[in-house]
Amino acid sequence: MTQNAPGPGPVLIELEETAERATPADAPPIEDAPAQGAAMQSVASLAARPRSRLSRWFWGLLAAVIGFFLSLSAWTALTALLERNPLLGLAASVLLGAFVVVALAIALREVAAFARLGRIDRLSVAAETALTAGDLAGARGVLRDLTRLYRPRPEATWALERIRDREAEMLDADSLLALAERELLSPLDAAALKEVEAAARQVATVTALVPLALADVVAALSANIRMIRRVAEIYGGRSGAFGAWRLTRAVFGHLVATGALAAGDDLIGSIAGGSILSKVSRRFGEGLVNAALTARVGVAAMEVCRPLAFRAAPRPGVTALVRRALTGLFDFKE
Repeated sequence: MTQNAPGPGPVLIELEETAERATPADAPPIEDAPAQGAAMQSVASLAARPRSRLSRWFWGLLAAVIGFFLSLSAWTALTALLERNPLLGLAASVLLGAFVVVALAIALREVAAFARLGRIDRLSVAAETALTAGDLAGARGVLRDLTRLYRPRPEATWALERIRDREAEMLDADSLLALAERELLSPLDAAALKEVEAAARQVATVTALVPLALADVVAALSANIRMIRRVAEIYGGRSGAFGAWRLTRAVFGHLVATGALAAGDDLIGSIAGGSILSKVSRRFGEGLVNAALTARVGVAAMEVCRPLAFRAAPRPGVTALVRRALTGLFDFKE
């Protein structure tokens, strides 16, 4: 009877050096993606989205169909009420008439708002044409239109008197419109810049401190529409609800077309990258970028709404504008 040979025992492998156990502290740091201003990028894509002719026809016909059937239903209900109870029918007729009058007043206000915006556009085109051609007579016509536009404003009285005293001294279109720009538009530029700074400050604060989803997008959209509307009012192109949306689309369309809303350039990096808080919290970094983009929208709104382009007066710098707007709110020290 044979006895089974014992099997091989465990094998021990001696290592010369024992590897150290890895700890979480040894893990490489996670690099956060740079702030891109997601709220303002969403607002830009929403406002500047091109509308197709088919969609315009669709929404126009939908509004016409709804309006037709609502009017027909109101007329049917009103005639039936008059037949059933003349007193109640008369009261309903008065209410409906008052509603129609108010709706017509709102429509006329919107038409007047579009006319004011068109007047600013025509002034801008006429001024550019006169400057390009060196047309002194055309420049004098632009100056007359500017005088009519700002004469009702009491704060413009002194500037208009200075222009009237010095107008005869200007012998070319450049100097004449430069005089108008310095005297008439410089105070308006200062007021418009205050509106832009306030909007940038509001957008930055909401983005940094409100963590709710879509809250920063809603705040950025409302703040930018309000800012653009106020800038238009300052320069004399006061707009209604539809006019404000049309102006907003024009401003954002201009920015998107020129690529001025790209967030990854040196300007945004110099603002957001220089703040200690932007390194500590991504929300604060997003707030800084959204504020910078809002300032860009504000400067573009000034260019669109201003009757004269920036020539004699320097174009506002976005970096300095944002630093003034957020002084005390964020730390900009390295």
